Amino acid sequence: MLAGSGLIALALPVFAIAGWPLKGWALAAVLWAAAQSFGALLTRLPLDEGNLAASGMRGIGMGFRAFIVGIPLVAVTVADARVGAAAAMLYVLAYTLELAVSLVTFFSAESRA
Repeated sequence: MLAGSGLIALALPVFAIAGWPLKGWALAAVLWAAAQSFGALLTRLPLDEGNLAASGMRGIGMGFRAFIVGIPLVAVTVADARVGAAAAMLYVLAYTLELAVSLVTFFSAESRA
């Protein structure tokens, strides 16, 4: 999460210098914060064996995060393609970086078996 957040923070001067729409950067930053906050809320749900409802809510909620991001991105892109494309590009880059760091961290950790 920190890698993606850092990328979004570092992208602000790039957007400003390159003349890309700052509204796109702001939209990506807000959507990133909303998705990360929702994910953090979901990770607080207990995952013990006897609590299937919390486990189901966590799984469905994590899948719902894509809608939290996708619907506003599509709506903004329809209204202003330049802003929507800039926001989508930045969000995708941040998500990809977060995924890559997570995978490297997971597979480089020692086995607990």
